[in-house]
Amino acid sequence: MSLAPPAEWPGADGAPVSCREKLKMLAENHAEAAQVLRDAFEDAVLMGVEEGAMRRILTDLVASLPSPRR
Repeated sequence: MSLAPPAEWPGADGAPVSCREKLKMLAENHAEAAQVLRDAFEDAVLMGVEEGAMRRILTDLVASLPSPRR
């Protein structure tokens, strides 16, 4: 697993997103999210939270994000 953005961003229609501006924004958002998640994870583990539990907490957080399409 890598903290690098994916090579392709699948679109809602199944085709990869190809617009350069969209790809740039997606890469920037990915980098920002990765940094925030890394910081939160490291802080929690250093403060004594069990590593596996923190991974589950962060996974559950992402899974519970509401869709903006609803």
